Amino acid sequence: MKDLEFEIGDKMFLQITPLKGKIRAGKGKKLQPRYIGPFNILQRIGKMAYRLELPASLSRIHDVFHVSLLKKYHPDPTHILPPEDVELDESLIYEERPIQILDRKVKDLRNKQMPLVKVLWKHHEVQEVIWELEKDMQEKYPDLFTTKGLKAILTELTRETRSV
Repeated sequence: MKDLEFEIGDKMFLQITPLKGKIRAGKGKKLQPRYIGPFNILQRIGKMAYRLELPASLSRIHDVFHVSLLKKYHPDPTHILPPEDVELDESLIYEERPIQILDRKVKDLRNKQMPLVKVLWKHHEVQEVIWELEKDMQEKYPDLFTTKGLKAILTELTRETRSV
């Protein structure tokens, strides 16, 4: 494999990992990593790390990153999240929350039936909706299944679309 090398002043995206519930999303591979930025490279640290110019909102995060967490700036607005909208912890993980249930179905297996719901997650597009077990979603997010919760979700969606 070829070593990645960047120049000082290049613009880079920083990879962050969505966390779904208490399980890392990387293990389930249902939610793809996202990128925030772009940020300028200030300094090269050793062979494999770079110091980035981070905004004040990310001041609690260390500003030196390995090349595996960086991605060269190529404009693709579908994978970029503004850092102000995401609540990151020190290990660059943010929690995903469901916004809306789009569809329901019952999957028939040999001996049982499994009720499933199609869930739209925050910071994801409609093409990335995934089927989840209805029982698990009701346990983790009970407000998603009440009419009051649906009204709150719809209000949040309209607020987000207005800001875009």
